Amino acid sequence: MSTAAETFDLRGRRVWVAGHRGMVGSALVRRLAREHCEILTADRQAVDLRRQADVEAWMDAHRPDAIVLAAARVGGILANDRHPAEFLYDNLAIEANVIHAAWRAGVRKLLFLGSSCIYPKLAPQPLQESALLTGPLEPTNEWYAIAKIAGIKLCQAYRRQYGCDFISAMPTNLYGVGDNFDLAGSHVLPALMRKIHTARETRAPTVEIWGSGTPLREFLFVDDLADGLVFLLRNYSGEEHVNIGTGSEVTIRDLARTIAEVVGWTGEFVFDTSKPDGTPRKLMDVSRMARMGWTARTELRAGIEATYRWYLETTPETVRGHG
Repeated sequence: MSTAAETFDLRGRRVWVAGHRGMVGSALVRRLAREHCEILTADRQAVDLRRQADVEAWMDAHRPDAIVLAAARVGGILANDRHPAEFLYDNLAIEANVIHAAWRAGVRKLLFLGSSCIYPKLAPQPLQESALLTGPLEPTNEWYAIAKIAGIKLCQAYRRQYGCDFISAMPTNLYGVGDNFDLAGSHVLPALMRKIHTARETRAPTVEIWGSGTPLREFLFVDDLADGLVFLLRNYSGEEHVNIGTGSEVTIRDLARTIAEVVGWTGEFVFDTSKPDGTPRKLMDVSRMARMGWTARTELRAGIEATYRWYLETTPETVRGHG
């Protein structure tokens, strides 16, 4: 049974954001700047999280009070399909090394970041935390899902055996500032944004979309996620993982239309039904977070607008549209 905790005061604490260069990690760094804590970061040159000895040495040297484990190998359906070994091995190694080293170093609090893909493909909707391990996974991302499930179980095991205050959060589909727009490895929203932007720049009349366009997806703006994670760090201590999302969903077809409106492209979509749809629906039950007193604030269109502004301002033109 999950429980609320006495507030874990972040002021003056040394908080390690593992994976600070990623979309989630960079949003966490922005959000933690308001908590008057000391933010610790380490790039890949400083420590390879896949190597146990390196992680333990770094942890012993820097002695964080709290850790948010946002480091992971991530990607969409195509990346998962092409690189199953790396998606399984790298994520297993990263989480095992950091969680074990956190116990060794006496870290006061650790928050492991999972993904909504941990749930069975045909689990009842909306997805409740209790649905974990009740059915087969979605085959297109099972490698990543199995690694993330192992991370949840590691946190639970160290909690049970050693009394560690290690918790887990499961975000829904994320997007926002710092997203990955590489079509070979990106998720659906940034991939669509890049394709539609390119179509506008080249005056292309059509954009091809994988699948039928009918799957339903929920999207959470990454800065909302960062705020939710800080809320959990401060206010939650329990064995069961916690969903973080918006509680609302949209079809891929309607998502594409909204992005097209924001980008300013008026062409037609062509749906390639020979490509996989993935999970037909994936809506998170976020009632537990709501009961604790936290809800997401950013509406989907506003988040897409903010993401597109960042995309235009920071991404070279050769990558944005014409590369």
